[in-house]
Amino acid sequence: MKYFFFVFFFFCIYILYEGLQKDPNLVPSNLISKEIPEFSIESLEGKNFTNVDLENKEVVILNFFASWCPPCKIEHPQLLKLSNNIPIFGIAKKNKKKDLLPWLEELGSPYEVIGMDHNGLQSINWGVYGLPETFIIQDGLVRYRHVGPIMKSDLEIFKNLTKKK
Repeated sequence: MKYFFFVFFFFCIYILYEGLQKDPNLVPSNLISKEIPEFSIESLEGKNFTNVDLENKEVVILNFFASWCPPCKIEHPQLLKLSNNIPIFGIAKKNKKKDLLPWLEELGSPYEVIGMDHNGLQSINWGVYGLPETFIIQDGLVRYRHVGPIMKSDLEIFKNLTKKK
């Protein structure tokens, strides 16, 4: 019995050690190097926003966000900077237009189009774990996924990954 607790203790220490070695931003995605999911949702302007809008561009950024999401507000200045060089599309998860419009008016909008994911189904289709999450799409294929807010230190990575050929 004494050895059981000894082995169990070291097993727990090993699991803890292995878990701490992993980068929490590296959440695997089944979409990497695959075509983007088909979707058709209403845009903030009341028009139709579909996967075709993203496929017809060489390189774009797709950002899942919400006005009620504090980390989304933290990453917003970086999105504004990135939008000077690359088209950014957004999908607002479980957001109301009446809440989103003042938020965008206050912070500015980096988005060419914002899709309204009222029920959260598009977030599920894209495998979004939490907000914000950002995808780089090149020629209709998902090339990169960023989990969490884009920070100033991430800007160089995004600039390099979105360089046009």
